[in-house]
Amino acid sequence: MMIGMHLGNGYGNIPGAWREPSVDPRSYTDFSAKVRYAQAAERGKLQFLFLPDGPTHVGDIANEPPNFNLDVMVTLAAVARETKRIGLVATGSTTFNEPFNLARQFKALDILSHGRTGWNAVTSSGEDVAANYGARLPSSADRYGRAHETIQLVQSLWGSWGKDAWVHDQTVGRFADAEGIAPINLGGTYVASRGPLYIPPSEQGQPVVFHAGGSPNAHELAGRYANAVIGAAFTIDDAHAQRAAFRGAADRAGRDPDEIKFFAGLMTTIAPDRRQALDRRIALSGRTFPQRSAYLGQMLGLRIDPANLDAPLSPEQLAVARPWSGDPRSANALRIAREGWTVRDVLAHGVIDYHPVIAGPAIEAADHMQAWFDAGAVDGFWVSPDIYEDGVDAFVDWVVPLLQERGLFHRDYEGATLRDHLGAPPQYGIDPRLTR
Repeated sequence: MMIGMHLGNGYGNIPGAWREPSVDPRSYTDFSAKVRYAQAAERGKLQFLFLPDGPTHVGDIANEPPNFNLDVMVTLAAVARETKRIGLVATGSTTFNEPFNLARQFKALDILSHGRTGWNAVTSSGEDVAANYGARLPSSADRYGRAHETIQLVQSLWGSWGKDAWVHDQTVGRFADAEGIAPINLGGTYVASRGPLYIPPSEQGQPVVFHAGGSPNAHELAGRYANAVIGAAFTIDDAHAQRAAFRGAADRAGRDPDEIKFFAGLMTTIAPDRRQALDRRIALSGRTFPQRSAYLGQMLGLRIDPANLDAPLSPEQLAVARPWSGDPRSANALRIAREGWTVRDVLAHGVIDYHPVIAGPAIEAADHMQAWFDAGAVDGFWVSPDIYEDGVDAFVDWVVPLLQERGLFHRDYEGATLRDHLGAPPQYGIDPRLTR
């Protein structure tokens, strides 16, 4: 399997991570902290770092930091200088960014990192984001129409400097083969650019395209252009269906389905035992539980008293509780509740978090990952530790060795570029199979 590490705002991926005593509360603006976490992930031989982005903040800023890095490209530039092998994947929206700027930023980072860069090409999805650009959110058809054109245009710009055009012959004074660096003059309904982009190829040629999304539009976009998908699935069956949908879209686009890899999300609190893991999560996020208990009740078809979190659900409640069909997390929430945990502990298990949560010993994380991988539901995982300060090390030091012992994860990097890590085929410019 392959593994990526989520690297977000400098603290971690649960509310209250910034308040952990071992965490420097200034980590939000500390690029050295991000470098330290990246180096830990690289020590574990993880294939890539993943930096999501959303140029907005709608939340409880009085009590919690924004979810994202100050700037994903600047952060990865700092990380690139202090790492050697790990891939560097950042989100760049196709909705409010101009293709020439995207092409320039990501290929420059690919040069800086010696071929380790990936572009998570996504559409923006919130009116709060649109407002920051003085616009309204376009329709889904327009967003994905622009996304298709933007990716094609970006890849055309990446290929506009010919593979062998950089001669740099000092003796004869010939810097480049001008005929190999040419305008692309490409345009469509939404975007256009003359080009060329004055950046030569990197060690992997050009960045690898990722995508994050689960709609039919996302399937078709990723199926045509992406080599990896950042996914969200709560069950093996769900992950299996999503992976099959992306592979089917790749096949319809004339690509080998094996060229697209599906990564499911996994959130971790690794501790010697379950009780210590739950207590850690309660200490940091417990103040959110009274509000979360109402949604837990909705998931189970019950009314849960927020003043009674330290008692398990009664036998009468469990007898009538039913998983809500509108939320795929409901079945797991009911399973945890039936084990006799208090409501507070049920919530501490992360039953309403954005991805499956492993709160407990490393073997539980390894077992979860093996079960999903052996079932053919995933090609790998992108892991979100609860607290970066020690959570990245906990995953690397405790979970990775178990996966290696089971023959599920490599012991060292087999190549130097992100394409090598993913087994992605060479590509420079637009995929010629998509131009027919």
